[in-house]
Amino acid sequence: MAIGDRLEQYTLQCPQEVLIVKAEVGGEPDEIAIFRGFSSSLMRPTAFDVDTPILPEDATILSIDRLQGPYDPAHPQYLQQGLSWEDFLPHLTQLGL
Repeated sequence: MAIGDRLEQYTLQCPQEVLIVKAEVGGEPDEIAIFRGFSSSLMRPTAFDVDTPILPEDATILSIDRLQGPYDPAHPQYLQQGLSWEDFLPHLTQLGL
């Protein structure tokens, strides 16, 4: 399963959480919000085609923040901040993802 798909599945299984993923996509920085199975870039246009991955396989994940949903950018409620991909993997493994 692709990284982006795994993260979207995580938010489907943990619908009270929002993930903010800082990544490098195509050599450019990006910040992606993932909530209830949907991804959206916070820095660039998001494709209308839902089959176009927001987080491609060649993306480099810089950090993942877990927040209490719903996401309010003015008052974010962090559960964990600045997790590396390796730090986040146990959360996915625990859910069978």
